[in-house]
Amino acid sequence: MGFVAQLKNVDFGYADRLILENISLDIPKGKVVSVMGGSGSGKTTLLRLMCGQYPVNRGEVQVLGQNVVTANTQQLYAFRKKIGVLFQFGALFTDLNVFENVAFPLREHTNLPEAAIRDLVLLKLQAVGLRGASNLFPSEISGGMSRRVALARAIALDPELIFYDEPFAGLDPISLGITANLIRTLNDALGATSVVVTHDIHESFAISDHVIVIANGKVLAQGTPAEVEANQDPYVQQFIKGLPEGPVKFHYPARNLQEDFA
Repeated sequence: MGFVAQLKNVDFGYADRLILENISLDIPKGKVVSVMGGSGSGKTTLLRLMCGQYPVNRGEVQVLGQNVVTANTQQLYAFRKKIGVLFQFGALFTDLNVFENVAFPLREHTNLPEAAIRDLVLLKLQAVGLRGASNLFPSEISGGMSRRVALARAIALDPELIFYDEPFAGLDPISLGITANLIRTLNDALGATSVVVTHDIHESFAISDHVIVIANGKVLAQGTPAEVEANQDPYVQQFIKGLPEGPVKFHYPARNLQEDFA
């Protein structure tokens, strides 16, 4: 099967605050992989480590055959061209229309003639159902449509690896279902690998081949959706079932209530 990315014994943090501790995980090639966990668990940090945005404190990070830890600026620039990123909430250029947003990476990273760029942009927009919106600006389309435009931009260069940072955040049920289906469909059509950072259980389990659950800076479970669902770790069970009681407490630690009213 092979892996497009591997992290081995990775530590990362700021000063004395450790965010990820002794993380080891594999991203299998050609699969949709969901990285799940509560807010602040380190999911987005994992993506940034794999993109080479942050230097690790310790450990190894291999992505698409590139040692990200030891790579120089030129090597990082070259390997990032093989990666597509869907940023949280899309991050479209507000002063560019839909067509120009999708054309942006093609203009920046290729020497293709305008006719070829036009055809590629329209094909990508067709894939996400928005060819008819090519002349509209981000302010003229819905949040769900903006996310799809950002997805078309992320796949403009036919990347081998696509990172999705909270792709379902803030979407209505229809847009959410459309986005989830597109992630699965485009991954298979492109022959790519997709890493989806999310805390949405239902949608992620429906489209994922492999699931990784992290909490408190550590990997608690990884495997198929069924294997993760069967994992008996108390946090994993609380997270996937949305239980109010478990390792994650409702009350932030505090002294006895009576002491505050004494």
